[in-house]
Amino acid sequence: MSARYADGALPEPEAWALEKHVEGCARCAATVSAAVRATAPAGDVLEGVRGALLTVVAETAGASAARASGAKAPIAPRQPATPLTRALWAAGPALRGPWLVALLLVCAVATGLAYGGGFAGARPLLFALAPVLPVAGVALSYGPHADPMYEISAASPSGGLRLLLTRAAAVLGVSLPLLTAVGTLLPGTPGLPGAAAWLLPGLALTVGALALGSYVGCRIAAGIIAAGWASAVLLPVLAARAGGRGGAGVFPARALAEQLARYLSGGAAQGGWAAVAVLGAGLVLLRRNRLENL
Repeated sequence: MSARYADGALPEPEAWALEKHVEGCARCAATVSAAVRATAPAGDVLEGVRGALLTVVAETAGASAARASGAKAPIAPRQPATPLTRALWAAGPALRGPWLVALLLVCAVATGLAYGGGFAGARPLLFALAPVLPVAGVALSYGPHADPMYEISAASPSGGLRLLLTRAAAVLGVSLPLLTAVGTLLPGTPGLPGAAAWLLPGLALTVGALALGSYVGCRIAAGIIAAGWASAVLLPVLAARAGGRGGAGVFPARALAEQLARYLSGGAAQGGWAAVAVLGAGLVLLRRNRLENL
């Protein structure tokens, strides 16, 4: 990153965050300084600094003279970052990387299996994967192992918990409506609830991953949450099939739908997920300092 900054190839939001960070970090300032010296001869760098300083002095003198004479000094226009650049930077690595491709691939495969292959288990499989896909997106959006700009982002004025929640909201804002729309289009399965029944569980698992991430980090927390959900959904189905209650060689779509219905259907189940989401959100607020310094 220091080399890209020295070459002038770093995007404006990232360059601004880097400049803000090095104001209070001597180690990073030394790294950036070394990168600048490595990309150009010291004489050229000093000459450039001298020229920029003289330009600033001349502009300041001109502005002072203009103010003294009552005229307005011309102000050079500044090129701001485009809205798309700002949005992509704020959304995080997940929406710029393979997670978005994986999300679209899951939706495409489920639709192709249902309508192209006549696979009856496409909808239950989608419902089994849907709650953990946002969890994976959050894990790939924040933290030192996921974001190469994590230290700079966390040190910026808009970093920390605010940036984490912004990126989590971006992941949820893309995955929830997309997966729900695809679930609505897929053929129905007896025993499986409506396409929107997984929304509250998906939100609760995502918030739970954020809360658990304050203790073990986002990546490990996402793995624990995903493994727990997969075990709760798939292990009873596999055990029933091994016990002879499922057809050999046939995907147990009905058994999977019934197992999912236990976690998704009814006021008691949805109320439990709502309670988990509220408790998780409270824990995130209590542990905000830890989340800002993963």
